Amino acid sequence: MVERIAGVKGMNDLLPPDSAKWEWLEARVQSVMQRWGYHGVRTPIVEPTALFVRGLGEVTDIVEKEMYSFADRLNGDQLTLRPEGTAGVVRATIEHNLLYEGGKRLYYIGPMFRHERPQKGRYRQFHQVGVEVLGWPGPDVDAEVILLVRALWRELGLVEGQDVHLELNSLGQPEERAAHRQALIAHFEAHASALDEESLKRLHTNPLRVLDSKNPAVQAVAESAPRLLDFLGEASRAHFDGVRAVLEACGVPYRINPRLVRGMDYYNLTVFEWVTDKLGAQGTVCGGGRYDGLIEQLGGKASPAVGWGLGMERLLLLLEALGRLPPAQGPDVYAIVPDAAAVATAMATLEALRRAGVRAVLHAAGEQGPGSMKSQFRKADASGARYALVFGAEELAAGELTLKPLRMGDAPQERRCLAEVAQWAGELLAGRLPTGSDNPPLG
Repeated sequence: MVERIAGVKGMNDLLPPDSAKWEWLEARVQSVMQRWGYHGVRTPIVEPTALFVRGLGEVTDIVEKEMYSFADRLNGDQLTLRPEGTAGVVRATIEHNLLYEGGKRLYYIGPMFRHERPQKGRYRQFHQVGVEVLGWPGPDVDAEVILLVRALWRELGLVEGQDVHLELNSLGQPEERAAHRQALIAHFEAHASALDEESLKRLHTNPLRVLDSKNPAVQAVAESAPRLLDFLGEASRAHFDGVRAVLEACGVPYRINPRLVRGMDYYNLTVFEWVTDKLGAQGTVCGGGRYDGLIEQLGGKASPAVGWGLGMERLLLLLEALGRLPPAQGPDVYAIVPDAAAVATAMATLEALRRAGVRAVLHAAGEQGPGSMKSQFRKADASGARYALVFGAEELAAGELTLKPLRMGDAPQERRCLAEVAQWAGELLAGRLPTGSDNPPLG
C-alpha cells in the first residue's frame, strides 16, 4: 500500500461546509471596503527576506523566530513566506509608484505564514484582512481606519464595547521613543532580578517589547515602568487628541492602554487593538497603527501611512462563539429525475433557472442509474434545498414538473410549466413562494 502524505502541521485544509463561512465573511469584508472607497490589492506570498528584516525589525519575534525563510535553489536568493501584509504592500507601492497621483486606500485578503506552536485560532498558515492607507498624515485618517473596523463589526453583527473593545495608545515620534527607551532601560535594569531570560535579551535591543511580556513577574515590573505617553511632545499629543476627538464624536468607546506597543518596529504615533474577552487569553482580533517611516525605510520617498490587520480565523471563532454566524445555505432547488430519459429536459430546465439566478443542483446518477425516488428525496433533503423539482414521466408528458417545498411540512406541492421557467424562477427569487425559513443564510 502506498503511504499517505498528510498536510503540514498547522496548515489546514478548508473544506465544505466550513468554506461557506469564509466565503460569507469575505463577501461582507469586500462589501464594506467598497462602500468606504477602498481598493483591493494582491501581493506575492513569497518576498525577499530582507523586506521583512528591514521592515519589521531584526529583534522582533517574527524575524527572530517565526519566519519561514529559505534560499532559492536556482539562484540562492533569500526568500520568505510573508508573515504579515504591510511590508509587501509598501514594497509594491514603492516599486509601482502608486503614490504618484496622490494617496491610496487599499485592502487585501490572503494567507500569511509564521512558524509558531499551532493552537486554536492561531496556525502556521493563517489568513488576514488588512487595510493600508498611504499618503495622508492627519489624525482623521487614523480615526477613519478605526471607524472602518467598527463598520465591519456592525456588518457582522458584533457590538463595539460589548463583544469587542477598542484599546488605544500613542508611540509618539522616534526622538520621543528614544527618550522613553532610555528611561525604560534604566527602570528595568533597576529590577533586573525580576526579568526572565527573554526580557533580559530584549532589554537593550527593544525594551518596548518587555512591556508586552506575558510573564506575570515581568508584567508586575512593567506596571511601574515609565509611560511613553508622558514623553510625548506637543505635536504628538495634538495628533493623539485629534484621533480621540473623532472617535468620541462618532460614539466609539475606547480605553487608553499605555502598555500597548504592537509587535513590529515600524509603528509611530497612533497604535490600537480591538480585543475580546470571549476567546480566553488570546484576545486580540484586530490591530494596527500609523507607520510614517516605513516607506522611506524600504527605499521609497518619505510618505505617511496607517493601517491594520485582522485575523480571519480568530474572527470566525468569535462569531461562532457568539452565535453570529448565519445558518448554512443549501441550493434553492434540487432536481429529482426518476428516469434517465428525463435528464436532458432536467438539465435544460436547470440551465434556465441558473441564468435567472436560482441555485440549482441535479441529482447525479450512479453506475446503476438515478436510484429510487425515496433515495433521491433523502439526498434533496440532506442538500438543504428549499424545493425539490420532480421530473416524472407524467409531469413531462404534460410539459410540467412538480415543485415540492422541502422546508415546510404543510406546504402543498405544485405543478409548474416548463415553458414558463423564467416567470416562476422570478417568483422564487422574489420570495413569493414559501421557503420555510426566515433565517439569513450563509453566502
